[in-house]
Amino acid sequence: MDFFEKLESNPYEDLKWNIPEKKQGAINVIGGNVGHFRTEIKTAEFVAGNYPVQDVRLVLPDALKGKIPDMPNFVFLPSVDAGGFSESQELIDEFSKADFNLVLGDLSRNTVTGKAVASAVKTSEKMTLVTRDAVDLLAENSPDRWLMNENVIVMASMSQLMKLMRAVYYPKVMLLSSSLMRVAETLHKFTLSYPVSIVTLHNGQVLIARNGIVKALDLANTGYSAMTFWGGEVAGKIVSMNLYSPNKFIEASVAAVWAGK
Repeated sequence: MDFFEKLESNPYEDLKWNIPEKKQGAINVIGGNVGHFRTEIKTAEFVAGNYPVQDVRLVLPDALKGKIPDMPNFVFLPSVDAGGFSESQELIDEFSKADFNLVLGDLSRNTVTGKAVASAVKTSEKMTLVTRDAVDLLAENSPDRWLMNENVIVMASMSQLMKLMRAVYYPKVMLLSSSLMRVAETLHKFTLSYPVSIVTLHNGQVLIARNGIVKALDLANTGYSAMTFWGGEVAGKIVSMNLYSPNKFIEASVAAVWAGK
């Protein structure tokens, strides 16, 4: 199984030298609805406070306008009555205005919002990481189309990945009880079938896959627990490191999740 490697140390530590001293690049943190938006704000603050990103923009539905302070880096886009994003050209255009998009979730289980975000992800020409409940919503909205976008990164739990694979009638089956090697083999074949990248967590191992290559590292080496891994910070680290090391997804993502900045 030459496509798989379980890492005992961080072979990509030197990529941290790619982090510039001077601020550069732009990241969009996208998500939120009228009832939930704190994770998006906290993650944007984390990225801005820990990485030299020149422009960290927080993209929210305009149902929140007036409910939270209007800061210079806040972007409010058209929303539906339920409080999530509505279908609009502005949302699609926003994905092109940053070097990297982080779709963090809290989008609300709204059909219109699901279609709107799926359309923007499908057509995005910039790297776009989708995580948390955004994965569930997008799994219900033409996943066979947006999974064909090579710019997409899916950071999802095992149960979310299983749901996504069922949605596209993928013939290989993963179970929560599957061995690490069985999961690695499935991710290997899935990322050869679909050009997306994947980050997941299984039996205490973080799995990172792209183009059929799969790396695993012990969750204990990340400094996060199985709960805090999904809080937004790890996704922010992955996006930031990939911003400074383009076209090295696996290497940059391993360097990002390994304990430390």
